[in-house]
Amino acid sequence: MMETGKKLENGEIQEDNPASPDASRSAGELAEILTTGPGGLSTAEVQRRLQKYGYNDIPEEKKHPLLKFLGYFWGPIPWMIEIAALLSAVIQHWEDFGIIFLMLLINAAVGFFQEHKAENAIELLKQRLALNARVLRDGKWQEIPARGLVPGDTVHIRLGDIVPGDVRLTHGKYLLLDESALTGESLPVEKKDGDDAYSGSIVWQGEMDAIVTGTGAKTFFGRTTSLLREKPPRSHFQQAVVRIGNYLIILAVSLVSLVFIVSMIRGESIPDTLLFALILIVAAIPTALPAVLTVSLAVGAVALAKREAIVSRLSAIEELAGMDILCSDKTGTITKNSIRVADVKTFPGITEDEVIAAAAFSSAKESNDPIDKAIFARSSSTGTKGVPAAGYTVTDFVPFDPVPKYSKATVRDGSGGTFEVAKGAPQAISGLAVPGDEQRARLDGWVLELAEKGYRALAVGRTDPGGAWQYLGLIGLFDPPRDDSAATITEAKRLGVDVKMVTGDHIAIAKEIAGKVGLGTRILPQSAFIGGEGKDALKQLEDADGFAQVFPENKYQIVKILQEGDHIVGMTGDGVNDAPALRAADSGIAVAGATDAAKSAADIVLTKPGLSVILDAIHESRMIFRRMENYAVYRIAETVRVLIFLALCILLLNFYPVTAVMIVVLAIINDIPIMLIAYDNAVAAARPVRWQMNRILTLASILGILGVAESFLLLWLAREYFHLSPGIVQSLIFVKLAVAGHLTIYLARTGKQHFWEPPLPTLSLFGATELTAILGTSFAIFGIFMQSIGLAFALLVWGYALFFFMINDAVKVRLFSRIHPYS
Repeated sequence: MMETGKKLENGEIQEDNPASPDASRSAGELAEILTTGPGGLSTAEVQRRLQKYGYNDIPEEKKHPLLKFLGYFWGPIPWMIEIAALLSAVIQHWEDFGIIFLMLLINAAVGFFQEHKAENAIELLKQRLALNARVLRDGKWQEIPARGLVPGDTVHIRLGDIVPGDVRLTHGKYLLLDESALTGESLPVEKKDGDDAYSGSIVWQGEMDAIVTGTGAKTFFGRTTSLLREKPPRSHFQQAVVRIGNYLIILAVSLVSLVFIVSMIRGESIPDTLLFALILIVAAIPTALPAVLTVSLAVGAVALAKREAIVSRLSAIEELAGMDILCSDKTGTITKNSIRVADVKTFPGITEDEVIAAAAFSSAKESNDPIDKAIFARSSSTGTKGVPAAGYTVTDFVPFDPVPKYSKATVRDGSGGTFEVAKGAPQAISGLAVPGDEQRARLDGWVLELAEKGYRALAVGRTDPGGAWQYLGLIGLFDPPRDDSAATITEAKRLGVDVKMVTGDHIAIAKEIAGKVGLGTRILPQSAFIGGEGKDALKQLEDADGFAQVFPENKYQIVKILQEGDHIVGMTGDGVNDAPALRAADSGIAVAGATDAAKSAADIVLTKPGLSVILDAIHESRMIFRRMENYAVYRIAETVRVLIFLALCILLLNFYPVTAVMIVVLAIINDIPIMLIAYDNAVAAARPVRWQMNRILTLASILGILGVAESFLLLWLAREYFHLSPGIVQSLIFVKLAVAGHLTIYLARTGKQHFWEPPLPTLSLFGATELTAILGTSFAIFGIFMQSIGLAFALLVWGYALFFFMINDAVKVRLFSRIHPYS
C-alpha cells in the first residue's frame, strides 16, 4: 500500500498536496464541526447549521432576465436587422422601420420565452440526477439528497460513490480515491483514518465513515470554479445544423450581392436597394434556428424523462437515435438482479451451514449488495449472520474490491480465538486457499456444472486454527432473466439495434442466459479478443452475440474497436469501473441503481431496470431526430423558394415581386409556427438514423424549385394574362408565398407519406400554421402594409396554392420513397 495522502508517480512517492478543505476555517470552528455524537447530528442541529452554512451546492451565476432578453439584440443576425431598421429610418421609410423593429422585438421575445422554458425543463432534469448521500442522523442511517448535508454530518462512503463534500475520514480501513477532476493527476490516492477527502473525488476502492468538514462553495471543488466553465464538445447534430445555417447564409449573401450589383448598374436608389438587400438576407437566414434547436432538445429530454431515461447531455439524444450496437450488462438489465442461492457445493467434512455462515460473515448488511442480500436471506433462519451459536463478533471487515475480487472479515469466537473468512470469485479464493490437483479438478467441475444451469459460482474460504486458508465450497447464485427481456431483444433487432451481452460471468452462464432471451449463443470469452486489432478483431466482435469473463477494461476495448468500424455504440454499466467505457461510448447508459461514478460518466441515466427502458428512449430519440430533419428540409426548401424566386425576378424581369415590408412580415409569420415543430407528432425510424446532408439538400432543393416554378407561373398570369397593376401583383405574390410556405411544413413533416396520412400534426402546430397563414392573407385583403386585393383574389390564390400543394405532395412521396433511407 502507498503511504497515506501520497501517490506513486515515475517510480517515486509524490506528496498529494491540494489546498486543505479546512483552510478557510478557524481551529475552533473546525473543532466544533468535528465534535459529532455517536448518533450523528440531530434534526434541530441540522436546521441550525443549514441556516449558518447554507445548502451543499455551488450557486450558479444566473444572468438577470433583463440582461438575457437584451442579449437577443446582440449578434450577427440582430445586427443585420438593426442596420435594416436604421437605414429605413435614414431614408424616412417609417412604415418599414416600424415593421422591422417589430420583427426584432418578436424574435427576441419568442427566443427568450422558449429558452426560458427549456432552461426550466433542464433544471428539473438536473434535480433528478442529483447525488444522494448516506448520513447518520438522530441515531439512524438514512439516504438523503447530498444537497442537504451540513458540516458535522457523519456520512458513509463506499466503492462507486462520489464524495459528497469535503470530509475527514474517521472509521474504516482505507479509501482509494480518483482526484483527477480536482488535481489533474491520473493516479488514485490512498486515504486512511484522519485524512481529508475532497468533494467530487470518486471512490475506486474501500469503504469508510467520515465527518463532513466543508459543503457547497466552501469545498475545494467549490473554490475551483474554473472546472465549472468547461464547454461541452459540439455534437454531430449541432454541427449539421450549423452546416445548414452556413449553407443558407452563403446562398443568401451570394444572390443578394448579385441583385445589389445589378441594381447599382441599373442606377437604382442605393439606400432603397441596400435596405431591400439587407431585409432579403434577414428573411433567408434561419433566425429561429437556435431557438428551434434548444426547444426541440429540451422538449425531447423531458419526454425521455417520462420514459424513465434522464439525459445528462442533451446532444446524446442524437447519438441514441443513431445507435446500431448496444453492449448490455447481463445483471439487472437482461436479468432481474434478484439473486438467490440456488445450490451449495461443499468439500468433505464441511456442511452447507458452515459455507453460508462464512459467506455471511464476509458480507455487510449496510452495503445493500444483491449478493450479500441473497446470502443473508439464506442464513436468516440460522441465527445472526448464519451462525448457529451465539458469541461470534466481526472485528474487522474488508468490503468487496473489484481488483482482488473478494471481501474478507476477521471473526472472534466465544472463547476469544479469531479466524478469517472470505467470499469471492473462485479463482480469487484459490489465491488464498491454494487447492491441490484433486480439489482443483472438483472445483472446475462444480463451476462448469453450475454455469451450465445458469448459476454463478461464489467461492467461500476460511482459516483453520493454525491460520492456514482452506476452501469450504461454492455457492450457486441464480439471477433469472427478466420477463420482458426476450420480447425486448426481438424488438431491438427489429429496430436495427444489435444487442450484445457483456458479463464477467462464466461463458457457460452467458450462453445459458443468452439462449433463454433469444440473443444467440455465439459468446466470446475475454481471452478470445483481448489484444485484437484491425479488421479481424472488428469482424470477430461484430459477429459475436456477447462477451463473457470480461473485465472492466475490456468493455472500453470493445467500445473502441466497434467505433473504429463506424458503429455508433451504446454501453450500459453500473459500477465505478464501468466509467471509462461509459464515457467512451457514443451513448453511455447508466442503468437503474448505478453508482454515482457511473451516473456522472454516462450520457443517459435510467431510473427503471430492464432493456425496455432503453428501447423506449431509442424510439423517443428517433422521433426527436425526425422533427429536426423535418425542420432542416422545411428551412432549406423555404429559403430556396423565396430567395431564388425574388433574385430571378429582379435580375431577369427588373421587377420587385414583393416589397421590403412584405419580406419582413413573411419572416415573422414563418418563424412562429416553425417554433412548434418541437412539439409535433413524428414517426420513429425503423432503423438507426444519421445526418445525410446530401439527401436533405436534394429533397429540400427540389421542393424549393417546384415552389419557384409555381410562383413564376402566378406572376406571369397576373402580369401578362390579367394585366394587374404592380401593387396588386405584389400583394398576390405575398399571399402565395405565405400560404404555400406554410403548406411546405406539411410536405416536410410527413416524409414519404402523403400529408393526410398519420401521424397528423399536433393541434398546436396546425393551429399556429393556419392562423399565421390567415393573418398574412388578411393583411392583403384589408390592405395592411400593402395594396388591398379583396377576398375574391385571396381565395383564388389559396385555391392556386392548394392545387399545387397536392401536386407537390405527390412528387414528394415519389422522391422520398426513392431517396429517403429510413422506413
